[in-house]
Amino acid sequence: MGRNIQVEPLRTVHIEDQGVELVERKGLGHPDSIADGVSESVSRALCRLYLDEFGKILHHNTDETQVVGGGSEPKFGGGRVTSPIYILLVGRATTEVNGEKLPYRDVAIDAAKKYVQSVCAHIDIDKHVEFDCKIGQGSVDLRGVFDQKAVLANDTSFGVGFAPLSDTERLVLESERFLTLKLKKKLPALGEDVKVMGYRQGDDIHLTVAAALVDSEVRTPQEYRSVCDEIQEKLADQAAKLTRRKVTIDVNTADDPELGRYYLTVTGCSMEAGDDGSVGRGNRANGLITPCRPMSLEASAGKNPVNHVGKIYNLLGNLIANDIVKEAGGDVREVHVRILSQIGKPVDQPQVASLQVLPADGVKLAQVRTQAEAVAQGWFDQIDSIPRRLLTDKLSVF
Repeated sequence: MGRNIQVEPLRTVHIEDQGVELVERKGLGHPDSIADGVSESVSRALCRLYLDEFGKILHHNTDETQVVGGGSEPKFGGGRVTSPIYILLVGRATTEVNGEKLPYRDVAIDAAKKYVQSVCAHIDIDKHVEFDCKIGQGSVDLRGVFDQKAVLANDTSFGVGFAPLSDTERLVLESERFLTLKLKKKLPALGEDVKVMGYRQGDDIHLTVAAALVDSEVRTPQEYRSVCDEIQEKLADQAAKLTRRKVTIDVNTADDPELGRYYLTVTGCSMEAGDDGSVGRGNRANGLITPCRPMSLEASAGKNPVNHVGKIYNLLGNLIANDIVKEAGGDVREVHVRILSQIGKPVDQPQVASLQVLPADGVKLAQVRTQAEAVAQGWFDQIDSIPRRLLTDKLSVF
């Protein structure tokens, strides 16, 4: 059975030629990203449990994590957390197989704790966070699972992707990664809760950065300002490596020294004091929030990687778009991918896979059509590799 892959011209002004562009990334310590990361970690832990016990990933969806902010009293030199952050794990999982009960709650909570601890260096996982698991129960007869000849879509839903990233998109993505994964190692006062908002007008890019600082690493308002200045300086150096456009950067613009207002935290995360988080309210599957590009509101984190098209098709859309650009070797300026499933039908047989292609100047769509179709066909042929890529950290969902 042939797949319905449609290639058509992308009738838009290329993203780099548009007058205004907006891009956002919520960093790893942002409450919404914590919710995404916890959900995905719980899903992957359950996948490993099922694979170890039964050789197959069983039904589960853990994409409803809620982060409820706690209370804190930050102050220069070191404050305290007054009430714990509450993290609620919600969703569905296979909890019993052929009458055998599985330790899914312990697995889920352990995965959630390990994830938060790995991301948030100044959080005491036993004192600062309360974990609760309300993942619903379900059972399965393995005979029915293994008798299925094809993986069937769990929903009628769509996923989207695009490529390549624009200068602004790449700058926003890499700026947050630079702050969270690199600069933080040299600058202990920098917390993990970072948000980068990019705004391009013409050839000028402006970044607004919100960076939580850790109060125990900053003794005075002067030291606080010095840290913000260093963040701005290092980020400017990093930006110069990524784009030739003029880049201006503001850090923690809500600060008001006269009122004693600073983005100061005990743990480096705003969720310590009332900032809540939910799955799907942050970055899309490519790590960005891009209102100038096609986006799906579907949350990818925590959904099972075998038949939940809300996860698989968003990942696949980006993989297909990137490979079309790569394979075209300069003949394509921009690609948008839209993939629609139908519930109960094989996930590798979408209702439609729409490839919208903007060829480079002087290139006709007919010259790249066959190549684009072949890339899409190739990814649908290996759609069953998505779980393995996720479990080996070769793919990210936020």
